[in-house]
Amino acid sequence: MAFLHEIIKRKENELASAKQARSLDELKAMMKDAPAVRPFAPALGGEFGLIAEIKKRSPSGGDMRAENFAEAPQAYANSPAVKAVSVLTNTVDFGMAIEDLLKVKAVVPKPVLRKDFIFDEYQVYEARAFGADALLLMANVLKPERMRELFELTRELGMDVLFEAHTKEEIATIPEGAKLYGINSRKFLASNRWMLTKVFLNLGMGGSANSKDLSVELETFSLIEHLPKQAIKIAESGVKPAKVSDLIKMGYNAILVGTSLLKAPTGIESILGEFEEALKGAAGMRGRFGEAAKRAD
Repeated sequence: MAFLHEIIKRKENELASAKQARSLDELKAMMKDAPAVRPFAPALGGEFGLIAEIKKRSPSGGDMRAENFAEAPQAYANSPAVKAVSVLTNTVDFGMAIEDLLKVKAVVPKPVLRKDFIFDEYQVYEARAFGADALLLMANVLKPERMRELFELTRELGMDVLFEAHTKEEIATIPEGAKLYGINSRKFLASNRWMLTKVFLNLGMGGSANSKDLSVELETFSLIEHLPKQAIKIAESGVKPAKVSDLIKMGYNAILVGTSLLKAPTGIESILGEFEEALKGAAGMRGRFGEAAKRAD
């Protein structure tokens, strides 16, 4: 628990600085000139694909490859496998700021998700002012009532919400009306696992894209059985191309992929090509399983 609390505390400090630099009224004025909202949920409800992430570093994976990070926006714009883009806006832990979201949206003609530790209304207005089409709300960070309030505000501003959960109990706290559910296999609360991960990183043992990420537990994806039937279901963290067909069989609509793209030693276009081939190999699978489910009903 301490690791997550450390991140939240740093985010609170970052938010306090943002409020000093730019008032809420200024954000609301900026919203009038913000890029129009691109529909996020519809982009993920059709053909299976990726939400491709952009970040400079992460607590579990260390620094991303600089060339992959630099090439990511254009590569995501060009890839048919990428249906939407996730932009980390947490400066201290992930190396990016809210201004980067607007820069990415100017290059990528696809819906953009603001991914961050969001717990304040200011962050919702900030997301829209800087062009976000959707934002992430985390069930392990927010109390149910707070999550509902931020959900309602986000919808008022025309954006979608991706709700993230790690356990069955967290899924139960997600408010009525949610359309997008993400199951994250990364265990922020597994303190011993996180400490071991940090030791490996400090020893320089976490830099390979093929290294086992000790903070990821892929069996968490089985929680899909607890999600509403009509929800758009997204598998987050730790997904490699070889796992795509399994996730389609399980009933997921999309995957959120970051580190495996941004740390790929062969380059970001090469690893995107691997995901594209995996999707081609699984073509029609989702339709077949969907028909089987209808017959079972």
